[in-house]
Amino acid sequence: MPQLLSLSRAARLVGTSRVALQLKIRSGDLPSFDGMVTTADLLRLYPDIRIEEDGGFEQVMQIKAHAFGKRVRERMLPSQEILSQRLFEQSTELADLRAHLQSYHAMFERLRAHMDTLAERATPSAREAIWALEAQFDQELGSVLGTAAADAVSVMDDMLRVMSAHVTLRPSNHDFFVEGNDTLLEAALGAGLAVNYGCSNGNCGLCKARVISGQVQKVRPHDYVFSEAEKNQGYTLLCAHAAVGDLVLELLETGSADDIPQQQIVTRIKAISALGDEVRLLHLQSPRNNRLRFLAGQSVTLTAGEASAQLPIASCPCDDRNLHFHIVRDANDDFARQVFEVLGTGDAVTVFGPWGNFVLRTDSPRPILFVAGDAGFAPIKGLIEHALSLDTAELLHLYWQASAPSGHYLANLCRSWVEALDNFRYTALVDVGADGLVECMVKDHADLTAFDLYLAGSGAFVGAATKALAQQGFPPSQLLATVT
Repeated sequence: MPQLLSLSRAARLVGTSRVALQLKIRSGDLPSFDGMVTTADLLRLYPDIRIEEDGGFEQVMQIKAHAFGKRVRERMLPSQEILSQRLFEQSTELADLRAHLQSYHAMFERLRAHMDTLAERATPSAREAIWALEAQFDQELGSVLGTAAADAVSVMDDMLRVMSAHVTLRPSNHDFFVEGNDTLLEAALGAGLAVNYGCSNGNCGLCKARVISGQVQKVRPHDYVFSEAEKNQGYTLLCAHAAVGDLVLELLETGSADDIPQQQIVTRIKAISALGDEVRLLHLQSPRNNRLRFLAGQSVTLTAGEASAQLPIASCPCDDRNLHFHIVRDANDDFARQVFEVLGTGDAVTVFGPWGNFVLRTDSPRPILFVAGDAGFAPIKGLIEHALSLDTAELLHLYWQASAPSGHYLANLCRSWVEALDNFRYTALVDVGADGLVECMVKDHADLTAFDLYLAGSGAFVGAATKALAQQGFPPSQLLATVT
């Protein structure tokens, strides 16, 4: 029989996004019951669904894995202990269902025997009515048994529950999946959620959360000691535990950039690679037990020797250990000169921060326009990756204006987003000026006021674009800008 699924689980099973399903619900193509959908309705909309993983979904997952600095690989199985516990839970549920079916079958047999006894004692007319009722029971029972086989989505859901655990957070109702050997903290960050944490190594206790329902298992050692009250209330450490099965946790999430403390971390250069003749990708890696906590779009101060610079982070906090920066060649910038001419793999770079409030408004229901001028793409890239991991915006449209054709130094990445994601658009512009930029946006979207807009670039670019937007009547409250 059809079963109800959450949007997150349904989207994962049919290989699409939550946003796509929400649009189907809004258009009336997909019925919804308190935010849940049935497997039967999913099969009606996606009749070609197979038990094998959907290729489009796999492509999106690969893009996310690349964006988060992780090697694209085959999905890892959970640990043997967790896998066996999940299988045990499913076998227990199956045994309970079998027992219920046997009870119902016995009830129907008793009812049938009772009706036969009544028929023997009844008048001819009453006997005909009882036999008709028996026939109707047989017909209804046959109908139920004839459709009792699980549909493809239900089978896939059973497989998904073995491979991954679904976690819901209270009071926000945010949710995510825990796959492979990930801890709860790693999975939450990978889903773009700003949960509280500190050392991520089991020492500080800042990532503790209360288990409302479900079961967790310790997968990493930790030195933090819970008080007796915390033990009795069911607290756990996100950084040291994984979910055995579906889980509900109570915890507070970061509300704004002001909630994140300043940190100072000595990182090492993982790689310096060319993104073009004039731009280098500086890839820093922090120690495993001392990672930078930040929000996408924020900046930090980097120091190497005597040279320092404040730069936007060009990566998502989904992978907080790997930090990316886009360094533009500038003979007058000591830090940029160090990156292009002196620094190499393994060299130390001190990171201090994070700074700024150029962060995603995760509580806004509006679609999003991202506008980057030249290397202003760096913080925009982090915001886009964060928005992709959250999977809540109906539309994401990136406008990247460059001073020269070579200025779109990560154009292939932007095109890959377009190819893999139904709700992503990309427009590359070359030296059209602020007025030309806004004209292009108005041509694509008649009502710009329906969007939130994130703007990043040089001071001159941001100033001119802000002025042009104001002339179009764009609400200042829906514009967030930063100078890079």
